[in-house]
Amino acid sequence: MAASLEELEQRLSHLRAELRGAVRARDKAETTRIRRALREAETAWEHALEVEAGPDIETLPPEAETRTPPRATGEPRRQERPTHGSIPVREQVHQALTLLGAPASPKLISSAYEAFFAEPLVAAKLASLRRDEERSFTAQGYARPYYICAALTHDRLVPARGLLALSTWPVERRIITPLSPRTDFLTHAVGTAEQIQRLATAGHPAPDAAWRLLRRFALTIPGACDSAAPEPDPARVIAAAQAEATVHQQEDEQRRQAAAQRARTQLTDAQKLFGAAPLRDALRDASGSMH
Repeated sequence: MAASLEELEQRLSHLRAELRGAVRARDKAETTRIRRALREAETAWEHALEVEAGPDIETLPPEAETRTPPRATGEPRRQERPTHGSIPVREQVHQALTLLGAPASPKLISSAYEAFFAEPLVAAKLASLRRDEERSFTAQGYARPYYICAALTHDRLVPARGLLALSTWPVERRIITPLSPRTDFLTHAVGTAEQIQRLATAGHPAPDAAWRLLRRFALTIPGACDSAAPEPDPARVIAAAQAEATVHQQEDEQRRQAAAQRARTQLTDAQKLFGAAPLRDALRDASGSMH
């Protein structure tokens, strides 16, 4: 009997947790085995989703899928996967953003992923990911457990340029105010330091790249660095980042909450994740409708 979507999603979640443990333990054989199982489970999940969705998705012309799969189907399967056949790019981005805890640029997402996981994440592969995710959401709604979506500007609620976020985060967490770049930077620093602490608690040394990333954060946070220490102290970085965050937090949160309230009342579900159309697009559409 075929597994249900819910059962497959539980299996995917379990395998992802196992994969993190295997990567941290530097167990290459187990990592390879789990990734193979993860790919098989993802394929089964995609098939189960198509069966549940019914014939509308199944009856698309095969030749259209061959020519332009993202536009014809709304399903960014080929864009998702790195050329070396590893886990999907969207899953790599999900892991990095979960670690960082706030909207981030493709370059930082790539750096964070490569710092803690065994494989590279090429930032250039993220260029079309958000658009592919939007097409998938438009076609199938909340069919997936999560989407890689946009951060939203606080004033116009349009996509914040160059920043990716997770659909599972509340709207407030994805809003970008004038103070958000700094407060999100501090959140990134805390997330990086906490991940290094988790590795140490589990008995696994953090990779050199993780320490380099933490140092990059610490160098611009007052009180986070001890010039006499060879590496930044994660606990000290967390304390310093949280101390600075309190300076900006109240004003930043007030602006985020006000913008989030407008988003909930003014935007569609898709716009809450991917942003309202920029003014130039709205004007172009309006002009087109007049002809």
